[in-house]
Amino acid sequence: MLRDLNGLIGYKIHATDGELGTADEFYFDDTTWEIRYLVVRMGSWLAGRSVLISTAALKRPGWESKSFPVALTREQVRTSPDIDTEKTVTRRHELELHRHYAWPLYWGDSFYAGGMSGSPLFGGPAQGEKTERPAAEEESHLQGTRDVTGYKLHAADGTIGHVKNYIINDETWEIRYLVADTGIWLPGRNVLVSPHWIESVNWETSEIYVDLTREAIKESPAYDPEQPVSDDYESGLYDHYGRPKLYDRAKRAAAGGKR
Repeated sequence: MLRDLNGLIGYKIHATDGELGTADEFYFDDTTWEIRYLVVRMGSWLAGRSVLISTAALKRPGWESKSFPVALTREQVRTSPDIDTEKTVTRRHELELHRHYAWPLYWGDSFYAGGMSGSPLFGGPAQGEKTERPAAEEESHLQGTRDVTGYKLHAADGTIGHVKNYIINDETWEIRYLVADTGIWLPGRNVLVSPHWIESVNWETSEIYVDLTREAIKESPAYDPEQPVSDDYESGLYDHYGRPKLYDRAKRAAAGGKR
């Protein structure tokens, strides 16, 4: 099911032996646009600290109770690496986390051209790979949803607004759409933009460029943030832009074609 990401902020996080805190923000991989971590603001038992918890640790969410049970203990979280979530989280930081919790590494191919090479688990370097990779470990591919909120969105022929929210798939944790506030250009209107329609992102200037025209966006099916995004709405949206639907794109990608 598709869900409004901002609506998940404040969900309670439950370890196997007690409550941890609340979901405060989310980090996504900027090569795949998949949510990789929840930023959890700790409760009174560990006041003043925020920790990163991988979506891989999540058990079945309690949508009615607004809670995320995780397959971790409070002690595991208490002794986890102290990573400052207000600063850049690098691959080295992620490696520390994954070693501590014995989480598998997730990074691999992206849907952008070229992608990245796969990484082995903690059993040692891949064949032919050097063991010393300080430069790679200082790279960062994580972006905070709070930081990216407000980024300017540009169509092929002009500005269309700014990022206001995100729509995610609650099973895969992929960001399915950016919700764009169109501001004074289309007052009172929000539109959806798929990350697959993004041509480029300038992280330095906080700008996102999409392969769509302003006129096409203006005439796109109306999005109502008070209603869930249905299969019919998605189908109409993809038809409007003349883009392959998710099933078709996945099938083409599996066959080695362009997504």
